[in-house]
Amino acid sequence: MEKRPVAIEQPNLLLVEGKDEQGALGALLKHMGLADMQVVPAGGKTLLADGLHGLTIATGFASVRSIGIVRDADDDSDAALRSVCHALSREGLPVPRAPLVPAAGPPRVTVIILPGASRQGTLEDLCLEAVAGDPAFTCLGRYFDCLKEVGVRGPRNLSRAQMQVFLASRTEAGKRLGEAAQAGYLPLDAPAFDELKRFLKTVSS
Repeated sequence: MEKRPVAIEQPNLLLVEGKDEQGALGALLKHMGLADMQVVPAGGKTLLADGLHGLTIATGFASVRSIGIVRDADDDSDAALRSVCHALSREGLPVPRAPLVPAAGPPRVTVIILPGASRQGTLEDLCLEAVAGDPAFTCLGRYFDCLKEVGVRGPRNLSRAQMQVFLASRTEAGKRLGEAAQAGYLPLDAPAFDELKRFLKTVSS
């Protein structure tokens, strides 16, 4: 199915991997009072380049002041950054020399690779750091240790699974990460989100 064209509604754009990131970052923007930014999901990390292309050909792109790109590091933060920079270069857009360092525009371009600080991981790892002080967090390790003890192989993506188990401890279980952020299940004032907030302020400034 062909994707619908992006309707540009704000002067600042935030390109993220998917719907979970859109929901979580949208909740954080609302928490910070940043109303001039539009969060656009690409449909997955492998489609980030396609999502970027979709923005550049959208009606109204000439009025865009700033673009922020959010990408998970996964196993290699440097490779993730190179992938984003290659996509930017292909579209003839400014290429940042490092995460969190804006490339002058127009439009100005800033990139963050999560969980940040050149670490491996994803948005889920950042959220797990944020909830580490919650009483339910202490139960996560015991649950997965129990799985090993009874011979269950366990999940391929441990961080994502841990986040799902944590969210199962909330009043309404079964919410996805973005939905949980919007429902107030994540402590958005936690220091774990400080670098991400600085990035969002840079994109919005």
